[in-house]
Amino acid sequence: MAQLIKNIIDVNLHMAKANFVDSTKELASLQRHSMLNLIDDTFDDTKLGVKGLVDAGIVNIPKKFVRPAEDLAEELDRPKSHIGIPVVDLGGLLTTDLRRKIVDEIRIASEKWGFFQVVNHGIPIAVLDNMIARIRTFNERDIEAKKEFYGRDRARQVNFNSNYDLFQSQTAGWRDSLIISLATSGQIDPNDLPDACRSIECNEGKRLLCHYYPECPEPDLAIGITKHSDNSFLTIVAQDQTGGLQVLHKNQFWVDVEPIPGALVVNIGDFLQLVSNDKFKSNMHRVLPSHKPRVSAAFFFCGRFAPPARERMYGPIRELTSEENPPKYREVLFAEYFSKFYSKGLHEKLGLDE
Repeated sequence: MAQLIKNIIDVNLHMAKANFVDSTKELASLQRHSMLNLIDDTFDDTKLGVKGLVDAGIVNIPKKFVRPAEDLAEELDRPKSHIGIPVVDLGGLLTTDLRRKIVDEIRIASEKWGFFQVVNHGIPIAVLDNMIARIRTFNERDIEAKKEFYGRDRARQVNFNSNYDLFQSQTAGWRDSLIISLATSGQIDPNDLPDACRSIECNEGKRLLCHYYPECPEPDLAIGITKHSDNSFLTIVAQDQTGGLQVLHKNQFWVDVEPIPGALVVNIGDFLQLVSNDKFKSNMHRVLPSHKPRVSAAFFFCGRFAPPARERMYGPIRELTSEENPPKYREVLFAEYFSKFYSKGLHEKLGLDE
């Protein structure tokens, strides 16, 4: 009996894979909105992720993953850039002579770019390479080994899924993600933080997003992760050597974040832009897919979701405001801030002053 049930399940799983691969053909006569909803449901129910599509041998990506024609046209018109984001060497941070220079480099990069890379940060390259390798191993395991983690319940500490905003986004990203909540207190001594940062609890409430971008049969039509800014206080990213991460500079052209062995990418989040009253910029960025898989690990400092921080009001730091530079944003509850973020698709910029 047990074997019979197993066989039935195996057959259903096989049919679900085949049905999804052919779904765009079967639904061609339906209206766009209904088609997208049905594709969303079918795709999510299989728990296969984007990697499951690749493993099924597709040669054309489903329509849900095809970027709108206007986006593709804009891509052709946008000027190209050959500059790079700033790279800051932290090697002399503890020496008196170099500390001020390094701090100034970080400040300028945060004000003008909202993005920079750091080298000589003290984390061995072998440690970062091992983390990337383990993320790759998890995503390239058998489907059944990953299904137990698949879900969208944000109350869970660990979730594996494809596109957290699958049901809100116009275009699905070509990626799967393992999301790990590290929202525990007491891991960082408040005395190690600047006085101004201790009361905003930016040292508590962290998330690790392990992204896997499978090889894409039609990378020119897809997007790995759409243009967006991070809702976090600060984000630190380790990436492999595949490339694909881009930053929108001066709202004019995309700049490649060239992988540097052992480097970490640091970017300002929306929340830091809010409390700094626009002194530091949260910049738009995206990831392009390619014919090669890409792996990254993004560490988000988000703040605490639990009381009392959840009921606190947050706004621009008073010391950064004046009559000449009044607050640009209203104060907001932490819970309200994040509920707005999760109610929108990733492609929609969160209005900080809403």
